Amino acid sequence: MVRRIILMKFTDQGVKNIKDAPQRFEQATKMVEKMGGKMQLYATTGEYDLIAIAEAPSEEAGMAAIMGICAQGNVRTTTCNAFTMEEFLEIIKKLP
Repeated sequence: MVRRIILMKFTDQGVKNIKDAPQRFEQATKMVEKMGGKMQLYATTGEYDLIAIAEAPSEEAGMAAIMGICAQGNVRTTTCNAFTMEEFLEIIKKLP
């Protein structure tokens, strides 16, 4: 599984249609699930409006899910891959 942290900011369109946000959140979560992944959304204060922690079965599925979310025009995203501490320690063990 590929794990990503997705940082999101509402676009002007997303703010204008904020009352539709619950349906959009549900649709995005279902889309990720259809691609074999899962996603947990958090509303935040500060620089970002939303943060998602998402898992996808592959890089391609993860990218497709993010592009599908962005294509609606309600948010702009910044993403980064995330590793569990166990995964990180295994990576470190492979260093020369």
